[in-house]
Amino acid sequence: MIKTKNKKDKWIKLICGASNEDIFAIEDLCAIYTAAGVDYIDVAAEESIVYAAKKGIDWAKKVFKNSPGLMISISDGNDIHFRKAKFDPLKCPPSCPRPCEKVCPTFAIDNFGIKESKCYGCGRCLNSCPLNLISEYEYNLSKNNLASTLQKIRPNAVEIHTEINRLDSFTKVVSILKSSGMRLDKISVSCGLNQSFKKAQEPKDLLKALWERYEILNELDIPLIWQLDGRPMSGDLAPTTSRDAVKLFEKIGSDLPPGLIQLAGGTNEKTHELLNSNNLPDGIAFGSAARKIMQPLIEFAHKNNKKLYDYPEIMGLAIKKAQKFLEPWKSSSFK
Repeated sequence: MIKTKNKKDKWIKLICGASNEDIFAIEDLCAIYTAAGVDYIDVAAEESIVYAAKKGIDWAKKVFKNSPGLMISISDGNDIHFRKAKFDPLKCPPSCPRPCEKVCPTFAIDNFGIKESKCYGCGRCLNSCPLNLISEYEYNLSKNNLASTLQKIRPNAVEIHTEINRLDSFTKVVSILKSSGMRLDKISVSCGLNQSFKKAQEPKDLLKALWERYEILNELDIPLIWQLDGRPMSGDLAPTTSRDAVKLFEKIGSDLPPGLIQLAGGTNEKTHELLNSNNLPDGIAFGSAARKIMQPLIEFAHKNNKKLYDYPEIMGLAIKKAQKFLEPWKSSSFK
């Protein structure tokens, strides 16, 4: 069970990636951000990935006493959070400056193509190729046998990725959760605008969709989190990407169903500067921005076939960087 939080603290979740299979990096990331004080860690719904996450969490718990809950991401249909990138390296001209390799935050791209396990589908490389050789494909680890996956993993919480127009499939996923007999601490719902290629969507459409899902989830009597995705999987790490999440929160935050409100999708170290201290969400989820600052340190350790915490000084540096990154969200008022 997660510890009781002080009312001044803000909820923080680390997103490791719904299609991320880089087990070594996941273990290190979970150790670093557990030590830094996150409340939940969100990983792909796969047994070996969850095992790696738990190893990292357990390492940090021995020293830092923080005990984040483990959340798994599942989907009720095709979703950009569950994808990877690919290209044929034989088609790359020798003279190419390889912008794809430069923008990849996880060092997944080299002369041999894209390492599937390291790619978590951020999308940064998709538009970088001057010859448009890079494409994406669905990679959903939770798509099949969800009930048995839940029984094997036994997570503390589940995040359901959905789209505005997918109410029927959302209902089916909730039915599986209910029939599994598991008692979850939290259920998070991740839904944003412009994820569908159908007609243009407005904040009012999203609000209606979330209230419909609340009616379905309410009978489970499990605390809920509404994750507002400003720019889901945009691949953009610029400081201004937070604006979409903040604007969405300001438009519909006060009208959301009962539950915690969490910002995501383009969130980074600058997000708190865009918020009104008199109107704050309950918390925030960090994905690409949180992982990018750690990746060079993690790569150093892995090149030597070691975990980052095998290097105490470097691990200490990583934890300090994570604490600095999270610090604004440890207070209810931003300065």
